Amino acid sequence: MRLSERAALPLCLANAIMAQAYTEASIKTLSSTEHIRLRPGMYIGRLGNGAHAEDGIYVLLKESIDNSIDEFTMGYGRKIEIELQDRMVRVRDYGRGIPLGKVLECVSIINTGAKYDSETFKKAVGLNGVGQKAVNALSFSYRAQAFRDGQTKLVEFAQGKLRKDHKIAKTTERNGTLIEFTPDEALFGKDFKFRPEFIEDMLWNYAFLNRGLTLTFNGKAFRSENGLKDLLQKNLSGEPLYPIIHLEGEDMEVAFTHGAHYGEEYYSFVNGQHTTMGGTHLAAFREALVETVRNFFKRDYDAADVRQSIDAAVSVRVMEPVFESQTKTKLGSTDIAPGGPSIRDFIGKFVQQSLDGYLHKNRETADALRNKIEESERERKELAGIRSLARERAKKASLHNRKLRDCRLHLGDRNERAEESTLFIVEGDSAAGSLTATRDVQTQAVFALKGKPLNTFGLSKKVIYENEEFHLLQSALNVEDSMDGLRYNRVVIATDADVDGMHIRLLLISFFLQFFPDLIRNGHLFILETPLFRVRNKKETIYCYSEEEKQAAMKKLGASHEITRFKGLGEISAGEFKDFIGEAMRLEPVTLAHLNDSNELLGFFMGKNTPERQDFIIDNLKVEKDLVA
Repeated sequence: MRLSERAALPLCLANAIMAQAYTEASIKTLSSTEHIRLRPGMYIGRLGNGAHAEDGIYVLLKESIDNSIDEFTMGYGRKIEIELQDRMVRVRDYGRGIPLGKVLECVSIINTGAKYDSETFKKAVGLNGVGQKAVNALSFSYRAQAFRDGQTKLVEFAQGKLRKDHKIAKTTERNGTLIEFTPDEALFGKDFKFRPEFIEDMLWNYAFLNRGLTLTFNGKAFRSENGLKDLLQKNLSGEPLYPIIHLEGEDMEVAFTHGAHYGEEYYSFVNGQHTTMGGTHLAAFREALVETVRNFFKRDYDAADVRQSIDAAVSVRVMEPVFESQTKTKLGSTDIAPGGPSIRDFIGKFVQQSLDGYLHKNRETADALRNKIEESERERKELAGIRSLARERAKKASLHNRKLRDCRLHLGDRNERAEESTLFIVEGDSAAGSLTATRDVQTQAVFALKGKPLNTFGLSKKVIYENEEFHLLQSALNVEDSMDGLRYNRVVIATDADVDGMHIRLLLISFFLQFFPDLIRNGHLFILETPLFRVRNKKETIYCYSEEEKQAAMKKLGASHEITRFKGLGEISAGEFKDFIGEAMRLEPVTLAHLNDSNELLGFFMGKNTPERQDFIIDNLKVEKDLVA
């Protein structure tokens, strides 16, 4: 027997064994509940622990609220109450209530619902009869109760399995539906938690898109009188260059303006659903805006110059929408309704007619828009030469530059772990060495700064190309032209927990806010929490992230403990670092929640108002003994 034949034998044997094992017993049929729990990503996207606005626990809440929104859209119920108690969520609407004889089926049997009847729910969000069943299956405990004409029906489940089917009883409650659920920690992790700011953002969007509806969250009311105009006003990062243009028509609403920031910011919705990934309707609006502006000014402006620094909200109502996934984050429909005009033609006609008329009636706004477009055009041409020089410099520098220790998987790769891709930005080679030695080379990359980066507040984008460090960081992220090429799902600022580390953190956040705000808006920027103390005795070691945790660890370990204070990441050994960037990693998301004017905030902390800032620091200074007390 030749050597090649002998080497092939193990493979042949393995194939034979596999073939023998593939029998009728290998074929399994799962119930809908089992399938949802086994493959939750098909139904709610990512699982997560609640640190990201698109994590699964918020999808469960959204699915519960969507049904109530559809009732309101059809003219039933003007109030929705949401309550959060620790991990238990309660959603109560005052619509018609699920027909009592079908409550059990509607919340537990997949592909069951009223949304297949387009006359009952003409332009609803949920059309597949899946959402509430997924909420049920992925919850540790779940209750659904319908109130209808003086009678009520209650069903109770645990992890998707029926626990009690109550009989129909009398009630004095108003008509409507009540859903209560607690997500299952077996799926979402023991440390999952709801972040109120993400829920509030979700509820504001519902309010903006459904004028006349009042939503309450733990007693706080959310209501809008001006629709998308209110949405844009709330989310603008600075003063707009001209008053918000607000256009409304049947099944279509648009609001937009331009600011002083870089990039394009869109809030897109279909039938009240926040399509965070856009879709055919957003593409149609972006195209229609450019064409209308070109026709109005009779200039063949570059599309990028027309849309640079735009803030826009787009909402459309579509009959029987087709989304690209169950989480409904991207519209795939090409027609506004079966047999109707295409979405491209429908939106194009609406924008052309309404925007053209608006600009003719508002000449000051038209002039401001033209000035902004031409300013963007001048800056783009100025940057063109600088970009080519910077790229040549970076090409030469990349041969010996060691700032980036890259990983093997990146966002967008066809691999189930691609969403784990993370770039840690650290200060200095010492911290970079510790992190690099223990990182997961598949999904974790490291970018090392040298000293404090430049304060970019008030500077133009050409500073990125003139500053080698920022240009290399931009290249590592691959976001020079748009966020579409972002290589890492999480960008983590990992600086020391001291004054210098905090300053570097602020400089980096300022940089991203100034030039890449979408990185923050889309939930990609995080702060790495590293331990301040190590408390240990001969049997146990506890890492503590706060004074409170330190005190608790001291009490637990008794008098024999010793305490180590970590002053910087470079002091933490590679062996210890592994614990802080693995499964137990603590990340604090950087968000724009509750921030009405980031330009004003940056101007105060990063601008040249030194006396005012000095007075503020002195008035708010806390010394260590005060913090301990």
